[in-house]
Amino acid sequence: MDQKTSPLGQVSDFELKLLRVFRTVAACGGFSAAEVSLGISRAAISMQMADLENRLGFRLCQRGRAGFALTDEGRRVLEASDRLLGAISHFRAEIDDLHRHLRGTLSIGITDNLVSHPGMKITHGLAALKARGPEVRIHLHMQPSDDIEIGVLDGRLNIGVVPRIRERPGLDCLPLYEERSSLYCAAGHPLAAAGAGPDDIARHELVMPSFALPPEAEALCRRHPLGARANDREGILFLVLTGRYLGYLPEHYARPWVEGGQLAALLPQRLGFTTRFGAITVRGRRPNLVLDTFLDTLAGDPDGTETVRQVDK
Repeated sequence: MDQKTSPLGQVSDFELKLLRVFRTVAACGGFSAAEVSLGISRAAISMQMADLENRLGFRLCQRGRAGFALTDEGRRVLEASDRLLGAISHFRAEIDDLHRHLRGTLSIGITDNLVSHPGMKITHGLAALKARGPEVRIHLHMQPSDDIEIGVLDGRLNIGVVPRIRERPGLDCLPLYEERSSLYCAAGHPLAAAGAGPDDIARHELVMPSFALPPEAEALCRRHPLGARANDREGILFLVLTGRYLGYLPEHYARPWVEGGQLAALLPQRLGFTTRFGAITVRGRRPNLVLDTFLDTLAGDPDGTETVRQVDK
């Protein structure tokens, strides 16, 4: 024997609207009395009540010369609609509370020595996130860019800030800013005195980074004999300050040593390069209110209408 299906099936927004009309009519004690509360005519109320009764499959009230009265079914529907609409109101309040009181953890990976960049958005983004959600916990990991990409892909990190050097399938990227790097030597290096040309500079040993560089930078580095290797920019600075090597450093990072007379830039207009940075997240990720809020702050889009750009098209 087939089980009888519910006349309503799934409750849509329109059925919820009809139930609210019914609740108002029942509370007012009739169609005429409900006109003012609902702001519609008695005829419109009558049509909507008839529509709801047809959808439910039974009469909800008696109306006529004898006056207005709920049927037994009408009283039960009224009780059920009170529970349903109350639950919807409670659900909306819970969602509003989530937006007002963000909770959870944001795990973010960042490559080294970005904090001194004048266009750095991460600090401001984290401050804005904590202002929205004081209870949000932030786990910050300083790692090489390759490790950050893997961490985002395998779920250990929610988001990473890395150079946009190559396309990595499975990642979305929000462009953040550009970073200019120049070639430096220590104040005691023979090239510190002005006047050396590109060919002369290219004969001196270079600290080669172990991390990935833009193709333009790779080509510039290959012009020099390899003198040493370093796996981060602080390591490059240490070796350059020995006065024995040249090395590429971000201009914002090298500025304090340049201003202090310890470093000198070598033909920055000809021998420098630009690296683009972006915030990466895993493609097809599940919604995460903490992460989504942080991305909105980075995009400068508090309403969340900015679309995150994809790395691999």
